[in-house]
Order: sequence, then structure tokens, then C-alpha cells
Amino acid sequence: MPLLTLSDSLVDHFRCAELPVSFGLLGEHFGTPGYFRFGQDTICYGRSCVGSPASHVNSPLPDLSAEVQVQNSTCLLPFDPAEIIEDLRRERYASGYRPHTRAKRAYYLIRSWLPFALRKLLKRIVHRGWKQKRFPSWPVDRTVDKLFEELMLLGMKASSMERVPFIWFWPKGYSGCVVMTHDVEASAGLNFCPQLMDLDDSYGIKSSFQFVPEGRYAIPEEFLAEIRIRGFEINVHDWNHDGLLFADHSVFRERAEKVNLFARSWGAQGFRAGALYRNTDWYDAFTLSYDMSVPNVGHLDPQPGGCCTVMPYFIGRMLEIPTTTTQDYTLFHLLGDYSIDLWQRQLDLILEGNGLASFIVHPDYIIEPRARTTYTKLLEHLSRIAEPQNVWMALPKEVNQWWRNRSQMRLVQKGSGWEIEGLGKEQARVAFATLDGNDLLYTFDAHPAVTVS
Repeated sequence: MPLLTLSDSLVDHFRCAELPVSFGLLGEHFGTPGYFRFGQDTICYGRSCVGSPASHVNSPLPDLSAEVQVQNSTCLLPFDPAEIIEDLRRERYASGYRPHTRAKRAYYLIRSWLPFALRKLLKRIVHRGWKQKRFPSWPVDRTVDKLFEELMLLGMKASSMERVPFIWFWPKGYSGCVVMTHDVEASAGLNFCPQLMDLDDSYGIKSSFQFVPEGRYAIPEEFLAEIRIRGFEINVHDWNHDGLLFADHSVFRERAEKVNLFARSWGAQGFRAGALYRNTDWYDAFTLSYDMSVPNVGHLDPQPGGCCTVMPYFIGRMLEIPTTTTQDYTLFHLLGDYSIDLWQRQLDLILEGNGLASFIVHPDYIIEPRARTTYTKLLEHLSRIAEPQNVWMALPKEVNQWWRNRSQMRLVQKGSGWEIEGLGKEQARVAFATLDGNDLLYTFDAHPAVTVS
């Protein structure tokens, strides 16, 4: 049984030429979705055609990597990786979660009258036991990216190829990407935005500001113009931030239409839902170009889950730019941590995988001097590593444009070399996935190898 979708997925992820290998399944009958391992450290969720995945992630998990068979330019797999990758990106393992219970509706009705300290206490109670969660992997989960890397390894071994050219993940050969975003929740945060732009600018970092269109505050047009003139970005943050955007489908579609109107009037391309609530199956109602509402790991968010990747990906016509680091509110008020140790650890893990580190820092929560000092230390760290580690400091709209251009580029052979065709090709670079025993290395012709761990 050929897996055409897997070949398409590999080409789409790496933007490489077709591999001379046939992928197939070990069997034709799938059971119910569940959890299994693919190697020692990678936990997956989905259906298998060999054995029975576990119904709970804390159960003993079968390792399906032992079932893979490679022979005569054919690679037989115990599951459809394209299906598994889609299940993870779309958080289907968390489909039983009910985001809008009566208790949550009641909470959002009285939230504005609750003292801040009480809200923090309630959230800490709700998230008790989060450290025991085995999946997604805290503090960064790269399951999807590791699957792509493992599949490239298997394909190269099956076809006896030592090197596969592909279009590098980021423009100009950047090793990874960092995006800074600011969700403005209330009038105090709105008033602090000019100072926050000054602070970001002092470290050479441009950021995007997400504003709530309805009910929270009034946004003067002159202020929006100032943000644009200074080279920052404007996006839409929810509709009225009442926590109920995805509570009812008909209400959602009404609100989504209003969000689309505001986006056009502001010249905004991107969206982020309040509290990272989401239902990606409904995103077809948006006319925006990209979303930033899906966390990489959602253990400490109101809606659990996580997309298990540190790379952008498409949900229909909309690009998802996932949130891959811990929010400032979570760091300061749920974890009680005013250091940048966790942010640094996440950043290191993400950049080791050549991924996207996207930050949410609320103007409302860094007005207080201690929190602002912590954020300043983060800016100092980012500005310090950007050049020596060759990191792209980008706006979300720039990531969106690059990823869309790259998704349409083609790698073509010209004589003994390779060239890239397509819009934006002048920024693209040819890289090579190189087989080194059981490891995959990423190389450029004139640069040292990058080992994929």
C-alpha cells in the first residue's frame, strides 16, 4: 500500500526533490488511535497497522520503530506518518477536552471583578499536577520535526543516498528564527506600548502588537499610524477577549466576520485568540493570512494540548506560527519565576533544532519594575546571540511571507548543481541532508555540518 501522502509531506517540509524510494505500510488494517513510541524518546499519537497503541500516555508504550523494514528501495512502516503528523499538529490527541464548561463560562462572567491575586490562585489550583504530564514533552516538544528527520534518514538508507539537497528552512541561511509579540489586554497595557516600543528598539528588535477590537479600550488611529511608521506590526487579538470566542460555532462565525473587517481596516495580516483558545477546524472563517494561537506545549495554558513542532505549518490556507515559549504571565505569576532561565532553555532547544522561537510578552504584565527587568534581560540575551548564532530576528508577517514563498519554491538540477526557482528565490539557500551513520547532518557546501539530534 503506497503512501503518496508521506512523499508529499517530506517534499513539503524539506522542499526537496522526490526521493527514489517507495514508502508503504506493513498492513492494511488500522485500529483505534492511541499512543506509541517511535524510538526511545519520541512519543506519537495516532493509528497503527501493527499492534495496539496505548489508550493512555502514562501506560507502557509500544516502540514501533522496531517494526520498520527497509529493503530494495522500499521502506515499510507500521503507521502513516502523514496522518500522525497531522494528528499532532491539529492536537487530535486532546479532542476530548471541553474548553467551555459551565464553570469556565461563569469564571469569565465574573473575571473582571475578581482580584488579580485570586485569579492567580485559581489558575494555580487548576494547573496542579502539570509537571507529571508526559506528553507533549516539556519545555519544548519537537515530535513532528523529529519524525520528519527520521523519515528522511529512512528514505536515504532505503535509496542508498548519502546526500539529499533541499531548500533551507530560513532565508539567507539563518540557523533559526525569533519572533517577539505583545498581546495588549487592557488600557494600562495600551498606554505602556510607546515605552515598550522604545525598549524593544533599544535592543534592535521589532515586534508585533495584538489589539482587542471590541470592549477593552479605544485605539486612536494616530497611535496605529505611529506603530506602523516605527516599523512595528499590528495584529488582531481575539474579538472582545471574553474567553468565549470558540464556545458556539454560529457565534464564532459572526465574530470572525467582524475580526476580518477590523483586520482589513488596520492592515493586519495575523490573529491570536485570547488565552490561546482555539478550534483549528473553524479557521476557514478567517480571511487573515496567519494565526499565532497554537502553543507548542500547552500544559500551563487554559486550553491544554500543543502542536509538537517548532516550525510554522499550514492549516488550510492559513499559516500557523506556533507559540513555542512560555508566556510572561505564566512565567511570573504561575511559576513565580522572574529569571530568564526557562526562556533560555527553551530558546536553546528550539535553535538546536533550527526552529522558530516565538515569545508572548504582555505590556500589561511588564509595567511592574521586576517583570520589566526580567524582560530587559531577555532582550539583552536575544540581541547578544543574534549575530554569533546567525538568528533571524523577524516580524510575524515576515515569517508568513517567507514560509509562503518557500512553500512554492522548487529545487531543480542544473548540470551537476542545484538551483531554486520561485518567488523570493534570491533569499533562499540550498542545503543538504547528509547521512552520517545513524545521524542526519544539515550542511551547506561552504559551511560546517549541523548535527540533527
